[in-house]
Amino acid sequence: MATVSDAPKASFRLSMLIYDTRYRSITIQIVVLMLFMAGAAWLVDNTVRNLAALGKDFSFAFLWNRAGYDINQMLVEYSNDSTHGRAMFIGLLNTLLVAFMSCVAATVLGVIIGVLRLSPNWIIGRLTTVYVEMFRNIPILLWILVAYAIFTEVLPAPNAFRGDNPTASMILFDSVALTNRYTAIPDPLFYRSLGNIDVGLFLISLDLLAIIAVITGSVLVNRKLLAHATAVQNATGVRPVTWWKSILILIVPLVVLLVALGFHAERPVLRGFNFTGGLDVSNSLMALWLGLTLYTAAFIAEIVRAGISAVSHGQTEAAFALGLRPNRTMSLVILPQALRVIVPPLISQYLNITKNSSLAIAVGYMDLRGTLGGITLNQTGRELEAVLLMMLIYLAISLLISAAMNVYNNSVKLKER
Repeated sequence: MATVSDAPKASFRLSMLIYDTRYRSITIQIVVLMLFMAGAAWLVDNTVRNLAALGKDFSFAFLWNRAGYDINQMLVEYSNDSTHGRAMFIGLLNTLLVAFMSCVAATVLGVIIGVLRLSPNWIIGRLTTVYVEMFRNIPILLWILVAYAIFTEVLPAPNAFRGDNPTASMILFDSVALTNRYTAIPDPLFYRSLGNIDVGLFLISLDLLAIIAVITGSVLVNRKLLAHATAVQNATGVRPVTWWKSILILIVPLVVLLVALGFHAERPVLRGFNFTGGLDVSNSLMALWLGLTLYTAAFIAEIVRAGISAVSHGQTEAAFALGLRPNRTMSLVILPQALRVIVPPLISQYLNITKNSSLAIAVGYMDLRGTLGGITLNQTGRELEAVLLMMLIYLAISLLISAAMNVYNNSVKLKER
């Protein structure tokens, strides 16, 4: 008697690649991949042919040629005798600097505005609403230009700080001078510096490495202290007092290190027509940082407001029933739960800050777009190579930011059992 297993198996036919659901998805993916590869091959071939017609080749040798132009704001040593590669590196550092400063400031301001938008106080709620609606509905370039106009047209000239009765005065304990040319701030120096390490592209300060190491160690020790306090609380129901221990752990080692290194701040002093000593921060950097911060903070505020609103109101009522004050309820109960909603769109805002920093060329701040994609591109005529390098660098920065924030997102998201 024949069984089902003895039935003849259907032979493979080419029509099965289209009509059989077991093979159709694979067939479609292979066809799409072949079309994509064919399009990429055509694009490369067309580019090579056009370059040959123009008498050009594809080469990055221009990066080792003399740049021949100055950069007004730089974090490491550079002169107009440096190479275009060095200028690109300076522009990259400037991009990372303004992106980091804007991400930090926009996050702090956005969280504050987002929380205040939910305030029961009518005036505070309306004022923060006006801020959000005004800043996020006007193009960021206009805010950058407005900030730059304020710095260059409204602020006084350096000579206004001269004399027994100056028309302008310094702020923050007479240590910061806001002028229409630059912002003069104190320069952190060390009497007993540990020196620097030359890694080729730039010098690494051993003082900075020591400070970072001490801060990292203090944070790790403080986390262990808080974890131990949580374990004691879970076991006994009483949480040990840790605030003064945390202050000692986080502050004392850093203060001891700074005293040992002879830390002091060199304040800017007006001599002649300009300030000497301290650090001169260009108004283009200040305007770009302020514009990016105020604009992006409006979006972050809405993200924070939405995240807080996503937490059930019963959580707030339960916290109040336990006797927690409103500020403790927000910091210990609401915000930790809201982070799983806040962090994913927050990643996009950090990426937007990094990409929007390319608007720096509008105010003369020499970032990656101004150096590699601006003067270097025009001087060398290497449009394709310069644009490809900029695309790859921005892509790498965005992927690194996204990866780091996704790691943090995985640590704060809800863990399902």
